[in-house]
Amino acid sequence: MSCLGNIIWFIFGGLIGGITWCLAGILWCITIIGIPIGLQCFKFASLSFAPFGKDVVYHTTGINFIVNIIWLIVSGIPLAIGHLISAFFLCITIIGIPFAAQSLKLARLALMPFGAEIVYSR
Repeated sequence: MSCLGNIIWFIFGGLIGGITWCLAGILWCITIIGIPIGLQCFKFASLSFAPFGKDVVYHTTGINFIVNIIWLIVSGIPLAIGHLISAFFLCITIIGIPFAAQSLKLARLALMPFGAEIVYSR
């Protein structure tokens, strides 16, 4: 079932969401200091392309908190707003509610992505 959900998600918004994560990753990789942050963006772009069947587990450390604050100021807010707008429009129909839940998962990830780990759900 998650395969079908991922195909529908990719057609109706996952492609655009994944591209925005990739663009953020490219912008971060322009600087040498931002390369680890850019690589994290590429990892989350793969989640944005196909979020069904995957969960996000958060681990908080002091360094992750500092990097998350920098991320939030530079890139996190626009990505989160995009995912929230997507979730709003997906909630209009009953069929779109599971897709809105995935979009909200990505919005939370867009706010604080460092210290997050993608795991496959069972």
